[in-house]
Amino acid sequence: MEKIKWMIDPNHSEVQFKVKHLAISNVSATFKIFKGNVQSQNEDFSNAEISFEIDANSIDTNHQERDGHLKSPIFYDTEKYRIISFNGKLQKEIDKYELVGELKILETKKNIKMDVEFTGTGKGRFSDTRAGFEINRKINRKDYGLSWSLLTEAVGEEVKLHFDIQLIKHVN
Repeated sequence: MEKIKWMIDPNHSEVQFKVKHLAISNVSATFKIFKGNVQSQNEDFSNAEISFEIDANSIDTNHQERDGHLKSPIFYDTEKYRIISFNGKLQKEIDKYELVGELKILETKKNIKMDVEFTGTGKGRFSDTRAGFEINRKINRKDYGLSWSLLTEAVGEEVKLHFDIQLIKHVN
């Protein structure tokens, strides 16, 4: 059976995270540039293969000076480590989904599981088939080598990941 191919629609998707600042409030960030694809044997996405990349240099916290600081060698070092990647599988158990695979940030790769909500399918403006997912996970930034001597007490260790993803079915 030939696999069904899907591509992420970056115009209708968001890749975000939140981290505590001074342990009292969240700082939110969005990555503006990302891409990915999904290959599935079926329409319910069980055991679908996922490949996803984020351009770390596209980070946007709504504060230009902070963005520059985050891109610097002190934090993400985006000149050296441009890509954050994930490769894995979407597993389905009844109506619950879980994304299992390898997340790579800087030089560190870790196997993780992410909670996934399949939000449904629908037809796009040009009669293309689309599918939606919400993905959430908390990670510890220090597990990925994101530990800094400068102001480490100011930035929380727990990072909340949130992705709203819309896929477009590829037609041969």
